[in-house]
This record gives sequence, C-alpha cells and structure tokens, in this order.
Amino acid sequence: MKFTKEDINQIASKGLNSEKIKAQIELFKTGIPFTNISKAATINNGIIALNDDTIKTYLEEFNNEKDNKSLLKFVPASGAATRMFKFLFQFVNEYNADEQSLNAYINKNKIKELSLFMVGMEKFPFYNQILEVLKSKGTDFETLPKHEQVWLFAKTMLDEDELNFGNQPKGLLPFHEYKTDHVSTAFEEHLYEAALYASSKGLAKLHFTISETHKDKFTDEFLKIQKDVEENTGVTFDISFSYQQQSTDTIAVTLDNQPFRESNGSILFRPSGHGALLKNLNTLDADIIFVKNIDNVVVYKYKEDIAKYKKVLAGILLKLQAKTFEYLHTLDANTISEATFKSIEEFLTSGLNIKITDEYKKYADQYKIEYLQEKLNRPIRICGMVKNEGEPGGGPFWVKDEKSNQSLQIVESAQINLEDSQQANLLKNATHFNPVDLVCGVKNYKGEKFDLENYVDYNAAFITQKTKNGKDLKALELPGLWNGSMADWTTIFVEVPIITFNPVKTVNDLLKAPHQIKK
Repeated sequence: MKFTKEDINQIASKGLNSEKIKAQIELFKTGIPFTNISKAATINNGIIALNDDTIKTYLEEFNNEKDNKSLLKFVPASGAATRMFKFLFQFVNEYNADEQSLNAYINKNKIKELSLFMVGMEKFPFYNQILEVLKSKGTDFETLPKHEQVWLFAKTMLDEDELNFGNQPKGLLPFHEYKTDHVSTAFEEHLYEAALYASSKGLAKLHFTISETHKDKFTDEFLKIQKDVEENTGVTFDISFSYQQQSTDTIAVTLDNQPFRESNGSILFRPSGHGALLKNLNTLDADIIFVKNIDNVVVYKYKEDIAKYKKVLAGILLKLQAKTFEYLHTLDANTISEATFKSIEEFLTSGLNIKITDEYKKYADQYKIEYLQEKLNRPIRICGMVKNEGEPGGGPFWVKDEKSNQSLQIVESAQINLEDSQQANLLKNATHFNPVDLVCGVKNYKGEKFDLENYVDYNAAFITQKTKNGKDLKALELPGLWNGSMADWTTIFVEVPIITFNPVKTVNDLLKAPHQIKK
C-alpha cells in the first residue's frame, strides 16, 4: 500500500502515521477474530450476589474512606439524539393524511412505537414547550384532528427550523418534568446524582466527553442551572469537558479493502466508536472514577436507590484494592513464605476471579512472584450487571484467549460467531447483561496512574459495513471502552437491581416510570 504525499500530509494532520493506517487496512484484510466465550458469567461463577449484610459492609467501607479519596464521575455524552427519533423522522417524511388514516399507516408500516408515542404525547417533558411554539405561530392545537396533532407535534420536535431535537446532543434534551414546572436535562440529572455519591468534602467533579461543536451549549446549560443545583444539593460542582481526539479516527475502506476516497480524492476517516474515549479517560486523575452513560438517569425520587448501589460498587473497589495493594507491597520484599504464596493465590482466584495458569506450579519462586505481581498490578473495574430482560447490549462472559487463558469480559453480540451453534447458545442463555455501570480504580499501589493503553486487547475491534454518498464502505471501530479497551483490567462483576438501568434509547423510553413524575 502506497500513499501519496497528500495522503501522508492528511494522515499526519490527524495525529496519525502511515504505519498505523497500514495496520488498520491489514485488519480489514485479515478480519478480526471472534471472541471465544467459554461460558456465561453467572451468580457465584463470575458474578457476585449482594445481600443486606454485604451491602451494609460495602456502604460503610465507602462512607468511611470517601473523604480520603479523590472522586470523579466520567460521562460519555458526545452522541446526538438522532436515533431516539428514528421512527418519528420516518413518520414525518412519509405520512400523507389524504392517502390513509393514521391507524392504517401504523398497521401498514408496523410502527408500534408510533401508537405508544401518540397515546403518551401529553406525558412527554417537552409537551408544553411544543404547544408554546405552535401557539406562537397561531396554531390552535386543541382543535385539530388527532392525526394532524400527532404529525404536527412530531414535525415541530424535529424540524431544523423549529426545535431540531434530532440534531441536539442527547444530554441537553428535555428529559424530566417536575411539579414545579421545571424541565430537566440528562446533563442536569447527572449533577444531582453525582452529589449523592461522587462528592467529597462538598465538591463533586464531573467530566463529560462531548462533541466540540456542542461545548458552548453545555457550558451555557451549566451556567443556567448551577446556582439552583448547588443550593439544592449543598455541593459545589467542578465540570470539565473533552472531545474525541482526531488521532483515534480510523480509515474507511472499500469492499475490496482499498482506502475509501471522497470526491476530492482525500481519504475518508471516521470516528472509531466509544473505545476512542479511552484516551480521554486516560488523562483523568482520580482515585475512584464512576462511569455512566449520559442517557441512563432517573427522576429524583429514584436517585437514592441509584446512589446506594454506586456506593456499594465503590466500597467493593476499595476493599479489593486495599487487599491487592497489601499483597503487592508484600511481593516487593522478594522473600515470600509458602503460606503467603497460598494466601495470594487464593485471593487471586476467589477474590479477583483470576484463573492461574497450570504452568504456574512449575515456576521457581522468583517467577511466581513476577507472575503474581503482573496479575495484581492492574487497573480494577467493578461492573454492575443486571438480570437479562431482553435489552440489547453486551453481557458478562468467561472468555478463552488463544493460549486458553480464561478471564471475565464484557462481550457484545457482534464479537461472537453466531453461526457457531455452541457460541450462539452460550450468548442466548446468558443470565445478565451490561448496563454500563462501572467504578474504576486507575492508580497502582504506589499511587501512580496506570497507562490505560497498556491494558487493551486490540483484537477486540469491530468491522462494520456503512455507506457514504450511496457507496458501500467498511468501517473500523476500536475495542469498546468497556469491552476490549478494558480487557486486561482486573474485572469484578456484581449483580445490581434493574432500577439502576434506565437508558433513553428511543423517545418513548421517557414514558417509563423512572422518567415520570405523577402529577
């Protein structure tokens, strides 16, 4: 593969180099191996079940230690809300009242979501906002027939000249309407939530990864709500933002694995998915980092429950970290008794779910020490897992690598060979799935930050097929932030209740109980 001078300049302008791009093209050619899952992680076999006593213990651990730790909440928030309104974009563009009734349109196109949207319209937090827009234009909404109301309501939401919700960042959309007639965004709800578990000594630090074009909008929103949120919580907020770096973009190729070129001859690069955010996470400095997606929020009455389980996960992190650090200091002495070896080995297998290789038994003591140090001295992530109720998303599995080593991983269905009946059955029979509810320890036993890029499985990337200007192309996504990007972290899965998982993937999710206030 030879690049022109213009190609090389373009590649360099993105903070990349030709060798890295050639390696990406080689991945397209060779393909990415499927993940080999050996079994689903289940309760007492990879997933910890909580009870009243353990919840109390872990809460006490966190509450006793939190003021001695620096806390940070990390929220991936760069996505636009386009996908939330997919069925409504279709409806607005296709529906013709002169040709068919609304019910006939719904039945013909099998758009059940539209029926739910129509019935729940008045319960959306932006209902009054839309009526005000229509009123300002002289529209008497209440007198219109139902099919006109629904179409005009959706059009006003989505039209670029109106509210343009589909092109707004999801974090700044109206999410919840309170009795005080205050409408909150997901961004605001994250502040209230952080005050309950990610604050220490009256300060809560939050970091949002956003699109650079939306920076002013997020800043304006914070300035608008800051005084009220700080007065209501008694907490001061330190908010920071970062953007997905261009150096994480990946090359797009044609179906025969040649660089896909724009009409002007330049190479097409594409954002590489949420795995690119590892670079953003890697720049942050905190003892405990809470990770949660922007759309996974609830109205205030549920927040105490959410906060409780976040604190529990953090308490588990602190307990395991303390023991891990203790053993690492012991191993530094280089003179280890047989009893201490057994104690550390037991902690690895039962405390950290790390399976020790069969070769370990043959090692001399010095090699055993090095092996144990390597296994213990890693970033730690505590991952909440909820019972599988048919929601899409990755799940917790035991995974076997090419050397037959087994480890706990969060695996997406796209990483699994569904044509292999055994692998497909293991996926289908999984008992839990991943709600992206993580608490991370990113410092070592000496207080130094890990370089998180040293713990990535780069083979856990994704190749997807897309189109650009009507032409087919192949795109490469980096290993997902909580998938391959954290493959070599110490991983602990903990069962948490379903109330902790309330994402807004479509606009109709806002009609569910955790997003509604009874009026």
